[in-house]
Amino acid sequence: MDYVNAFWVGGLICALVQILMEKTKMLPGRIMVLLVCSGAVLGALQIYQPFQEFAGAGASVPLLGFGNTLWKGIQEAVNSDGFLGIFMGGFTASAVGISAALIFGYLASLIFQPKMKK
Repeated sequence: MDYVNAFWVGGLICALVQILMEKTKMLPGRIMVLLVCSGAVLGALQIYQPFQEFAGAGASVPLLGFGNTLWKGIQEAVNSDGFLGIFMGGFTASAVGISAALIFGYLASLIFQPKMKK
């Protein structure tokens, strides 16, 4: 049942984002920022954690999950380091994911020979 919940919740998030892209004039970058900020706000309101426990990877993999990860990192760093944790927590919590994205993106560019759009 975990796989089914992850599938339909992740699909619903993707479908809602696709509708947002099709029906509004928002640029994809702004939609991505909206998703990350929404995940952080839902985490701050203590709503995202039960949602993530229900949906598993369907909630943790999309950008909403990245925003929640940033929030959790900031919250933990503020509790341990005080005010400076606001600046350190997000980087500490998301360092592995960001590093993986950079490394795999670089490796993909070596394999597939990217070209500039004309």
